[in-house]
Amino acid sequence: MPTPSETLAELEQKFWQALVDQDTETATELLNEPSLMVSTHGAMKFDRAGFRRMATQGTMVVTGFELRDLDVVFPNNNTAIVTYKVKQSVRPRNDATVQVQEMHDTSTWVQNGDRWRCVMHTETPIDSTATRH
Repeated sequence: MPTPSETLAELEQKFWQALVDQDTETATELLNEPSLMVSTHGAMKFDRAGFRRMATQGTMVVTGFELRDLDVVFPNNNTAIVTYKVKQSVRPRNDATVQVQEMHDTSTWVQNGDRWRCVMHTETPIDSTATRH
């Protein structure tokens, strides 16, 4: 039986794979309602129907990903915060030109009964020109 941290890592991986596979239903089932996201596009709040629209009609699609340095913190038994770095490949929906981006991501998951759902996700671009200390 997986540990709680392993379960959350598997759910994060499952969500990303659903994006790559354009499996909107699997991705949607992993989301809380409502959910929040903060990215370079700003802050947004959406329900499952709103996510479905973004996933099926949005301008960009995810074509690949690699998660690393994943860590899970449990502020309480029903909340998990997952942090990691991701190398993601994305392309415009109607174009084959792939861009590779590296991000610092955070997902906050809440447990209701035996189900974990993502309630908030953030992504911040990694500045490859920044000096590392």
